[in-house]
Amino acid sequence: MLTIEHLSKSYVQNGSGPTCALADVSFAVPRGAFVSLLGPSGCGKSTILQCVCGLMRPTTGRVAIEGRAIVSPPPEMALIFQNAAASLFPWQTVRDNIRFVLRRKPGSPAAKAETAAGALAAVGLSDFADHYPWQLSGGMQQRAALARGLAYGADILLLDEPFASVDAQTREELEDLLATVAAEQQKTVLFVTHDIDEAVYLSDTVVVLTPPPARVAAALTIDLPRPRDQIASREERRFLDARKEIHALLRR
Repeated sequence: MLTIEHLSKSYVQNGSGPTCALADVSFAVPRGAFVSLLGPSGCGKSTILQCVCGLMRPTTGRVAIEGRAIVSPPPEMALIFQNAAASLFPWQTVRDNIRFVLRRKPGSPAAKAETAAGALAAVGLSDFADHYPWQLSGGMQQRAALARGLAYGADILLLDEPFASVDAQTREELEDLLATVAAEQQKTVLFVTHDIDEAVYLSDTVVVLTPPPARVAAALTIDLPRPRDQIASREERRFLDARKEIHALLRR
């Protein structure tokens, strides 16, 4: 269980008084669940993610895994950014980018090569292992970033609007890939987005945030059967009702 407990974050900018970005944010991500953070641009979604993965210290409150407070980046988490190209080393092949995260992991070179190959196969990039990131499309770069997180062996995947910069068809393909991989490998996922349809389609729970300073407006359970389908699931009454409820919350 990943828990976010009474999280607050304030900044001091240009010598002025503190600016509050987060105000008493609390929610939980059960093991194996897919939870989305949804809110307007600039509301603090990425700030929450940085606090969760230990890259930023909250002003008050805490983040914990199974009751253990996070004070630095934990080994059981992997963070996948929106701009995959910026997070991949352009001078290394896709295969070597994956192997890089394994350099301090125990195991023989052969075992690490097998791990990298398995991660590439899981995201459909086996045939592109010897390509460089700049030779890949944006969607393939995101697949490579996801493969790196899988190879690292993280139980918890944190994704910061990873599909925001790809076209609609590629987005749907990546959404289905992520949902499939998360289910098959029993990953816990905390996913940041500002797209209502994406949040409802992917999630078990959608945590809706208010404008800054961010608070939790509601945590909605998404009662849609899995596996989900890009057409059939989006036509279900439960999908449409959830979408309508979230839209109303964001307009308050």
